[in-house]
Amino acid sequence: MRRLPTFPIILSGFTAFLDLYATQPLLPLLARTFNSTNLGVSLTITAPTMAVAIAAPFVGWLADRIGLRRVIVGSAFVLTVATALAATSATLSQLVFWRFLQGLATPGIFAIALAYIHEEWPASRVGRTTALYVSGTVVGGFTGRAVAGVMAADVTWEMSFVALAVLNLLAASALWAWLPTEQRASRAPKRSGSFGAHFKHPQLLATYAVGFCVLCSQVAMFTYVPFPLAAPPYNLSSAALGSIFAVYLVGAIVTPFAGHFIDAYGPRVAFSAAVGLGVTGALLTVLRPIPIIIAGLSVFATAIFIAQSSATSHVGANAVQDRGLAIGLYSSFYYLGGSAGGAIPALAWSRGGWRACVALIVSVQLIMLAIVLLTWSKRAEPHAEPAPV
Repeated sequence: MRRLPTFPIILSGFTAFLDLYATQPLLPLLARTFNSTNLGVSLTITAPTMAVAIAAPFVGWLADRIGLRRVIVGSAFVLTVATALAATSATLSQLVFWRFLQGLATPGIFAIALAYIHEEWPASRVGRTTALYVSGTVVGGFTGRAVAGVMAADVTWEMSFVALAVLNLLAASALWAWLPTEQRASRAPKRSGSFGAHFKHPQLLATYAVGFCVLCSQVAMFTYVPFPLAAPPYNLSSAALGSIFAVYLVGAIVTPFAGHFIDAYGPRVAFSAAVGLGVTGALLTVLRPIPIIIAGLSVFATAIFIAQSSATSHVGANAVQDRGLAIGLYSSFYYLGGSAGGAIPALAWSRGGWRACVALIVSVQLIMLAIVLLTWSKRAEPHAEPAPV
């Protein structure tokens, strides 16, 4: 039996999220450096997520035709170059431009790695493998923020991108060396699908809407929480703000166990539990003691990762053809939500500060729960797939 390449899948998740949100702990510093507003520097988050949303369906369509591994590895090297160029930025506009190019390269890793899982693993193990992938994204997301925060505090913000580019190059080289070419997809006959066919599928369409809400709430939380923590009475530095994202590591530990839960009880039950945790964690962040805020962020991050594992498992189970395209479309909605989460909370912030932002986040969480309860089946039907050999 062919050995399933678990480590390269985890590494794909790490690579995909290493850079995407790396500027979050830098936002207060960038606002001072470029004499910009909170909304202005938040474009360093909005631009790459918008680029992912634009590129993901086309990358998915391409991967279905030229091969999943080729797109994953090629995108990892392109991301390395874009990250290095971001270090050359002299203005905020230039930084936003390079961040946009980083986003264009990201879905070739993020979306296609998920398609790779659904092509190569049997249905009975998709949930736990997806959860391992999500754990890789968790570690990557934390590493990117922590490295950026420390480098900006101890050296310069430009060196943050240099350090990230080095990590990108190492990861891309490892994927090139260790990620096997997909076997099952190469043996299966190619089936022609279309964008329209995916939008006519009610389960997929509902899950696309859920993906929008998942990342909208995550980006809203972790893009705007640095602002109250950088202000009195906390006055946290860029390095300290970067270390706050260690809460992601809790999710990295919990999410693989959630994968077994998804396989056993289905995405609908797991997602509902995740929303309960997410609302609880968000509400804890409005309290003043910083240990409670950190605990709330830990609970919220874990909930988001479980929700993401559930949603992507649901997409893969319901996509009957052109799975790369289906997950690419999911990624588009997911990252459109991320773009909204980077910009819309600025309006809430101007009206009511952090409490208003939390109210917005909780509302989005409840909306996505309603969508799941109304549209997802009570028990996901596994898609029949032979075990890889």
